[in-house]
Amino acid sequence: MRPTPRPRTLGTVLALTAAVTLTACNSAAPSASGSGGGGGDGGPVTIGVGGQPLLAYLPTTLADQVGCYADAGVDVEIQDLGSGSKALQAMIGGSTDVTSGYYDHTVQMAAKNQQVTAFVNMLRYPALVVAVAPDAAGEIDSIEDLEGKAVGVTAPGSSTDFFLKHLLTQAGLPADAASVQAIGADATAVAAMEQGQVDAAVLLDPSIAVLESRVGELTLLADTRTVAGVEEAYGTDTYPAAVLYATQDYIDANAETVGQLADGITCALEYIQSHSGAEIAAEMPPQLVGEDPALYADAVEALKEAYNPTGEIDQAGAEAVRDVLAGSQPEIADADVDVSTTYTNEFVQP
Repeated sequence: MRPTPRPRTLGTVLALTAAVTLTACNSAAPSASGSGGGGGDGGPVTIGVGGQPLLAYLPTTLADQVGCYADAGVDVEIQDLGSGSKALQAMIGGSTDVTSGYYDHTVQMAAKNQQVTAFVNMLRYPALVVAVAPDAAGEIDSIEDLEGKAVGVTAPGSSTDFFLKHLLTQAGLPADAASVQAIGADATAVAAMEQGQVDAAVLLDPSIAVLESRVGELTLLADTRTVAGVEEAYGTDTYPAAVLYATQDYIDANAETVGQLADGITCALEYIQSHSGAEIAAEMPPQLVGEDPALYADAVEALKEAYNPTGEIDQAGAEAVRDVLAGSQPEIADADVDVSTTYTNEFVQP
């Protein structure tokens, strides 16, 4: 049984009813891709995703697949933009309305005096892993050993890049001690590791599971898929990661739509907690699941702990993100960012 989106005010309920009726009359099913931004209250919303195949962003697609967006009364178009930095750029440039990306980009933008606000938190642990390439196994055994090595990230300026810089500075090395290589996500990242194009990489599932199925167990230098790994990497037990965010101007002008999106995502988060990895895999588009549905299902099941059951962002976690980024990025340290301006729980509270 599909989770029911949380009720809001009477006015919201009436607006949702009208939106659902309009959608039914138009017989328009949500699309998996689309072009252009400009969506808002009463119109389709374009969400740019920082790597749609990655399980970190699974709730964004799952909400479409199981009807959560439709139940909430919002028409969504999803664009896969391959990396968090590209998804952010698309939103700032106006070609998308909302980004499914990592929370740390809101802090990055606040340091530039641009208000970008996260309004629902999908992932409470980053789920990032630093893995050693098979060809470099035995040569690299610690973060310190990455000095001078080629390390893959989805793209420079993405959350995978931020994570690498944090680990390097935490280990007493300069943030640029490793040579960063853009390897994308999913299949391109797996190929880069298999073919020895990089010595190590920051990966997310299902890429980790796929790579291990091909080459065997990997040497992991950091693993933030569990609370223990988060505490080791960041010194905190919560660290907001994958979120939906938008410019504050968009949120102010489209509060109804933003509330509907938040309801759709929390519905998907409830679905994840109440269904098995296999059931979730069966709902996802085949091109995202890949050639081995059982492997995908196992990866989803293993990551369930990381998904945020409430959709809320914790203040302490937000402060931890700012402090971590400030440790390796002087522009953030110098900006003295007030994280209370970078997120809101207004749209996920009962």
